[in-house]
Amino acid sequence: MRNIGQLPLGVAILALLIGIFGFFVVILGLALLFVSAGLLLGGVGVASVFGYTGTVAGLIILVIGAVILGTAFGLWNQEMWALALAVIVLIIYGIVEYLSSAWLGLAIVALLVVYLAAVSRHFD
Repeated sequence: MRNIGQLPLGVAILALLIGIFGFFVVILGLALLFVSAGLLLGGVGVASVFGYTGTVAGLIILVIGAVILGTAFGLWNQEMWALALAVIVLIIYGIVEYLSSAWLGLAIVALLVVYLAAVSRHFD
């Protein structure tokens, strides 16, 4: 049984920020899905613009948003799988930052990875 207040402040902040981002990604996916589905059902008549591609894109964005929200809840509940997923995503993002020579972004990603490694003992 965990004690209340054992969640590190940095992890709580990351979980909240990731959760907010995930919420907006889900909203974007739903909006794209509904717009595309409405167009496919004979709405405005611009179905050729979005068509099935918009529907598939809306579904993919919706799934990605759900995974992001799940990761935020996992971080909040100190689940090890959420920590591993967050570190993997940060490493991939760090590679992208390195390849684009965005050194400030790479430094921030490196600090986040080091921080998550330092607080990993709080996760189950």
